Amino acid sequence: MAFNPTEHQHIRHNPLKDEWVLVSPHRCLRPWSGQTEAAEEEPQIFENPLKAGATRANGQRNPNYTSTYVFPNDFPALLERVPEPPPPEHPLFQSAPAKGTCRVMCFHPDSGTTIPLMTIAEIKAVIDEWINQMKELGRKYTWVQIFENKGAVMGCSNPHPHCQIWASSFLPNEPRIKDRCQKEYFTKFKKPMLVDYLEQELQKKDRIVLKNAEWVALVPYWAVWPFETMLLPINGRPQRLTDLTESQATSLAEIMKGLNTKYDNLFKCSFPYSMGWHGAPTGPSKSPQDSPHWLLHALYLPPLLRSATVKKFMVGYEMLGQSQRDLTPEQAAARLRECDHEIHYKNKK
Repeated sequence: MAFNPTEHQHIRHNPLKDEWVLVSPHRCLRPWSGQTEAAEEEPQIFENPLKAGATRANGQRNPNYTSTYVFPNDFPALLERVPEPPPPEHPLFQSAPAKGTCRVMCFHPDSGTTIPLMTIAEIKAVIDEWINQMKELGRKYTWVQIFENKGAVMGCSNPHPHCQIWASSFLPNEPRIKDRCQKEYFTKFKKPMLVDYLEQELQKKDRIVLKNAEWVALVPYWAVWPFETMLLPINGRPQRLTDLTESQATSLAEIMKGLNTKYDNLFKCSFPYSMGWHGAPTGPSKSPQDSPHWLLHALYLPPLLRSATVKKFMVGYEMLGQSQRDLTPEQAAARLRECDHEIHYKNKK
């Protein structure tokens, strides 16, 4: 019997993290009798602390902002001034200093809007503010993590369009592993891993979801989540958001709107996800081109599996063994390609 990747189980390697994912496409044939949840049409919030002019829990009042608005997180996971732990008494009980700051960034004053419903100019304003935040915080901190949790299923308690920015004195686990793997690849092949990877994907085309003059949205070969995607720049080798040209930033706004429109159109719902940016580490010792092994990229990690009410659970084997998926990345990309990226389902007559 000949191997067919859409029918037969196999494992795929993620070179960015030196991890493997189990792909079990035959499981797509099984009937579903598990948990379903109501399709997410975001709830009304009567006391919304993120809206323009609102008073937050700490008594601070938001200005009547009309575009983006950034403020310190009222309940931060990282603080700038804290005592440092003592040296470990045994190598099995290590701790180390952790300092930083956390901010919240509102995308838009309208609590009922989302990225696919915003204009290109409004999304471009979000990107410009991301760049400003990276410039400011990156001068001081080793890592600046921009991320958005969208939807109650992702633990987001407020549907107001916003993201978070956590800056830390240390390199977190995910970027630390990616930094090592990309550096090893660059040392061996004299070229950034993701530059090589994108060249291959552009030739194969079967995992490409959307493409414009400057960016590609694709389902990674090693994707874990059913409809996981990655945004990669086509031109140049930007290592960080701060390296983007004006043209790249505008094209990024366009592809973000298109990809998120596809997501919403897939199951006719406000598609939940966690997304974020990974780029070269920052800090006072870093120069603009000191990490040639890095290529800036964004990740979208949505939990939905079969419909607006059926999600993928990461439990059991995934927690104790390794990640597993049923729908192949190629099948997921095909499903997303079929979705309209120009007209949102809410705007169709």
